[in-house]
Amino acid sequence: MFGIPGKQAVTMTDKAAKQISKLMAKEGHQGLRIGVKKGGCAGMEYTMDYVSEVDPNDEVVEQEGARIMIAPMAQMFLFGTEIDYQISLLEAGFRFSNPNVSEACGCGESIKFEGM
Repeated sequence: MFGIPGKQAVTMTDKAAKQISKLMAKEGHQGLRIGVKKGGCAGMEYTMDYVSEVDPNDEVVEQEGARIMIAPMAQMFLFGTEIDYQISLLEAGFRFSNPNVSEACGCGESIKFEGM
């Protein structure tokens, strides 16, 4: 893992941890796996999947009963990211505050990393 000893790769706000825990319990999942893939107008997109098994190659972050697994190929892109869960009048969803992002498209669905 690309990290600093004693520091979690990603953090979750209380709202995000509660939502992930709630969804894990409801569906019987082991956690939420996050990653990145090529796509979107800025070049990369986040991926999120609830999984029933923890992959031994994933970086696992646990907080307040919520478990996030970071796919191996995404670890260097996600280090330092804070995950939040926001609710507005029109939508609800997870939001990523990622210090590694150099650009994001207007829709907020697509990101670009420095040097890519």
